Amino acid sequence: MDAPARTSRPQAVLFSCGQNAVRSPMASGLFRELFGKRIYVASAGVQKGELDPFVVSVMDEIGIDVSRHKPITFEELDELEGLNFDLIVTLSPPAHHKALELTRTLAADVEYWPTPDPTAIEGRREQKLEAYRAVRDQLMKQIRQRFGGSAGGNE
Repeated sequence: MDAPARTSRPQAVLFSCGQNAVRSPMASGLFRELFGKRIYVASAGVQKGELDPFVVSVMDEIGIDVSRHKPITFEELDELEGLNFDLIVTLSPPAHHKALELTRTLAADVEYWPTPDPTAIEGRREQKLEAYRAVRDQLMKQIRQRFGGSAGGNE
């Protein structure tokens, strides 16, 4: 999917998926690695899941530690810090619907990046890991296309 061309970067980005356990933690981890503290990033889900160990493994392969990620819902995030985001990137249909609902009262742009759910893949461990790697790599490509290359990471 081609991301819209933007001339300025948002100051705060929220990645969202169904349970904040696979796709959105990957996306926020990748984003944080690329942009450090220059752009605030968080993630949330429509429902609360458990962090998927395959996510931890495939992110660790590229040197990004997401093992301390605690899945959170939109509502919990709102209670903790508010939903003050310029951009909400949705990675699943339920998250997209929720974000559109929220933007009735929030001044945030919403972009939908349809992203496959690697948990649906069955087979051997290596086959499952390949599915997670494919999602990780797709997200990295989309983040770079949408926001540009590295902007200092790990700040």
